[in-house]
Amino acid sequence: MRILLYSGKGGVGKTSVAAATGLRLAQLGYRTLIMSVDPAHSLADSFDLKTGLFHADTSEPLLITDGLEVLEVNIQKEIKRHWREISAYVIGILRTSGIGNVEAEEMAIFPGMEELSALMYVNQFRREDRYDVIVLDCAPTAESLRFVSMPTTLEWYMKHIFPMQRNILRAVRPVANRMSPVELPADSYFANVKDLFDKLDGIEDVLEDAEMTSVRLVTNPEKMVLRETQRAFVYFLLHGLTVDNIIVNRVLPSSIGDDYFAGWLRSQAETMEEIRRYFDPVRIHTVPFFAHEVVGRERLQQLADLLYPEGEDPALAARVDRPYSFHKESGVYQVRVKLPFAAKGEVGLFKKGEELVVEIGTLRRHIGLPASMTALQPARARLEESVLTVEMKEV
Repeated sequence: MRILLYSGKGGVGKTSVAAATGLRLAQLGYRTLIMSVDPAHSLADSFDLKTGLFHADTSEPLLITDGLEVLEVNIQKEIKRHWREISAYVIGILRTSGIGNVEAEEMAIFPGMEELSALMYVNQFRREDRYDVIVLDCAPTAESLRFVSMPTTLEWYMKHIFPMQRNILRAVRPVANRMSPVELPADSYFANVKDLFDKLDGIEDVLEDAEMTSVRLVTNPEKMVLRETQRAFVYFLLHGLTVDNIIVNRVLPSSIGDDYFAGWLRSQAETMEEIRRYFDPVRIHTVPFFAHEVVGRERLQQLADLLYPEGEDPALAARVDRPYSFHKESGVYQVRVKLPFAAKGEVGLFKKGEELVVEIGTLRRHIGLPASMTALQPARARLEESVLTVEMKEV
């Protein structure tokens, strides 16, 4: 099974791109599911489905066309399905504080519940071999990063905190409940947490396997949007995921001769040059600015035809290796860059702002650094087996 994760800044058009990709995959014969992980779902709206305002019809996989289904995670249904004991305890606490029943039920939705529910679905469908490709229409960048980091965080909690917390509360609960104004969670609460973790078992390996999971970042040729895309690129790599495509959406056609758009055209051309320089060697797709809103099957088909010319299969990974990665060994931070055609003596490097710049002849690679490394400077570098390792230290 392949997982294609589409992410980007809010409003860049990633839902349209994800929907068009799912449409093309189904046409190629793949059993395809497009799943919205964004709490503000717009997948049904993109297909112009006549569903309810809160997407009840798509809270279960809904058939769109042969081989294509859509799913928008409905957190109210997921609470009843997966989070019953946890939600019941939180609602009880909120009611004790004087909050009304309906308000308590709404407030008992924790940040991350949608993302974890979506991950459980992905793992379930993978085990059932129900689909060939799952297209994930993710929330804006920050929530997408939380989505991919959750398995690691939850695994650490389950190994180091959960057993101790459960055992301590089991011992003190009878006495504490007589003294505390609110009851401590029952053991069924912890059983529910353990059950949820079991349903996520193995998903971290799936996300980090480039043969199974690819990240595609959707952006616009605008500086503010590009900055967020650059940060997302760095942090997806930091979490062990492989970005194999950058989709630049809403590019103005150069044929526009109106003076009103002259400034926009120059600005977009400059930003496109920066995009190519920054993300090389990752493949870049460009999508023109449509003269109409991309809503409904017909217009999504037009977008799919532009994104994937005849013979191109969006299910295939454009690359399975990461162009660079970040490490910390024996207290030393390292950046490792794959340079398959470089030789010793040809490589130069320097730091510019929050980027590490690597030069090979006339080629230049800009590497965005994570926050933990932006204050460091390159101190030592070595090229071994086509991998450049740069040690970063405080000056």
